[in-house]
Amino acid sequence: MSEISFYSLANPHIQNITPYQPGKPIEEVERELGIPSVIKLASNENPLGPSPLALASAQKALLKAHMYPDGGCYEIKQALAAFLNVAPTQLTIGNGSENILELITKAYLTKNSAAVVSQYAFLTIQLLISSYAAEMITVKAHEFGHDVKAMIAAINEKTRIVFVVNPNNPTGTCLSADEIKLVLDSVAPSVLIVIDEAYHEYIEHTDDLNLISLLKTYPNLLITRTFSKAYGLAGLRLGYAISSPEIADILNRARLPFNVNSIAAAACVAALEDQEHIQKSLAVNKHGMQQLEDAFKSMKINYIPSFCNFITIDTQKNALEIYQKLLYQGVIVRPLNAYGMPTYLRITIGTLAENEKLIRALYEVMK
Repeated sequence: MSEISFYSLANPHIQNITPYQPGKPIEEVERELGIPSVIKLASNENPLGPSPLALASAQKALLKAHMYPDGGCYEIKQALAAFLNVAPTQLTIGNGSENILELITKAYLTKNSAAVVSQYAFLTIQLLISSYAAEMITVKAHEFGHDVKAMIAAINEKTRIVFVVNPNNPTGTCLSADEIKLVLDSVAPSVLIVIDEAYHEYIEHTDDLNLISLLKTYPNLLITRTFSKAYGLAGLRLGYAISSPEIADILNRARLPFNVNSIAAAACVAALEDQEHIQKSLAVNKHGMQQLEDAFKSMKINYIPSFCNFITIDTQKNALEIYQKLLYQGVIVRPLNAYGMPTYLRITIGTLAENEKLIRALYEVMK
């Protein structure tokens, strides 16, 4: 009997996908290289960690870990609805915003449809489009960000979704409200406009980009957010979508039961109540961003101005080699070869001490 190839039995569009490569864990680097006190500035995590209120709530929820979570996510929906001033029926809760993006793709894309994305948009979105065998229309970036006019022009009769990551990961650029309104005003009402706002909290003037107020005018608008970044709960995985009730109803039909665990839901409800922790986190990020920008200017390293909790630099060298050298200095960052940016590194803003360690290490390896 000939040997069975389960690779060849898989759907062709899955065979052709390059798996997503997350940032290396601290434990892996310390184990492999034998280096203590490694810092991770690779995955855009909050260096202050979660709110103490969120931790206490998560610990309390653990006492009921033997019970299934609330499949309807009632408590977190009520808390978010009050916080965002929307109806609970406008919310979809997921296991991180990536889960939400997958629900959107699952619900609205087929092999006979298309989606428009920007060249340097969050790589997971491209993986999702490919996973459902839909046509991916990739539009060349403008100054490392979304070229909205080119994206509008790229829409064809098969287009069901336009994905916009704002602020953008991994380049940190940010569209204005007017640019987003231009997209909304220019597309057919049957085309979904999905705005991934994972880094929304880091925009200094969030009132200028409060897209939730546009939902009544544009029923094809869908906004995704997460508790993984500013709220410091990346390990618990909870994200959400804000949309019209009709879209939310469809996404909830596509959602598998119990996709959000009870510990995550409890922690996120408490985290919403601790906006003081968010303000502390934003202050650390602002000071850290200035610290790194000043250092990069002093070292004559070009960087892309960022609206997020990370900053992307151009090493003007093989970034993978710089990345490897930084590992031996006990610093984990993120090379961007997967985005077609072979000389660029994305660096998360850490504490002042972590940033200083990164600066010293970068100075050594860039000599």
